[in-house]
Amino acid sequence: MGMTKTLLGLGILCGVMRGQAQAPIPDAATLMKDVEAHQAQMDDIRENYTYHEITQTDEIDKSGKVKSTSSEEHELFFVNGHRIRRLVKKNGVALSAGYQKSETERVRKLVEKQVKAPRGSGGRGRDGNATLSMRQMLAVMRISNPRRVKLNGRDSLAYDFTGDRKAKAANMGQNAVRKMSGTVWFDEADRQVARLEARFDDNFRIGGGLLVNVQKGTAIQLDQTHVGQGLWMPAGAELHVAARAFLVDSVRQNMHVKDFDYQRFDTSTEHTILPPVVK
Repeated sequence: MGMTKTLLGLGILCGVMRGQAQAPIPDAATLMKDVEAHQAQMDDIRENYTYHEITQTDEIDKSGKVKSTSSEEHELFFVNGHRIRRLVKKNGVALSAGYQKSETERVRKLVEKQVKAPRGSGGRGRDGNATLSMRQMLAVMRISNPRRVKLNGRDSLAYDFTGDRKAKAANMGQNAVRKMSGTVWFDEADRQVARLEARFDDNFRIGGGLLVNVQKGTAIQLDQTHVGQGLWMPAGAELHVAARAFLVDSVRQNMHVKDFDYQRFDTSTEHTILPPVVK
């Protein structure tokens, strides 16, 4: 009898494991709907958080050698769906009192502007570049070739993607994504983007190429990390940029971005992202 129960238990366990292994991968339309819904929830909840980001920029010569290196550290937070960056250090050195004062005033004015701007519309960043949310990127992608993988120890779904040239771009960032292709990883449990690797398949011109011409082959990797309660935050990025500015200056850079020190500054209300609905 004991042996029979043991064999029965093993049979049930094996059946469960087979069922898990054979669980169908969700179709692309359903997955994207779930991911966009959860990304929208995250966009709301992360407005109660702040974090720090260090960006190291290596200037590269034609032979691929590093000519110079610089770094900046920012404090980041979100206002009305827009990302705000406040510079706190340059090359590892804290800002002077005068620089801190001017930076605080700049951020104050930017916050006032973004409060009035349409939510999540891709506001202007510190250097005049349009910020772009992950949700906006997904909206102009077409995904294919699904497979199950492990990423950072978590069950994930990987898809190849191409930018949808026919999709309507609401801003410059979405227009750039339409010229990209690569791979995107979704966390299977939380339905969040865990990683995105992309490259430009064509040159991307800003200002008709008069301002900047980002060259074909420029590549980026964006990572997000799970910080609890279904919330995912930026974890870092790698950018390998080749561009030409003002039709003259060649720009070759490797940028290494690290995000850390996630802090919640509004503790009045508990927030939890709901799990995806199983259909």
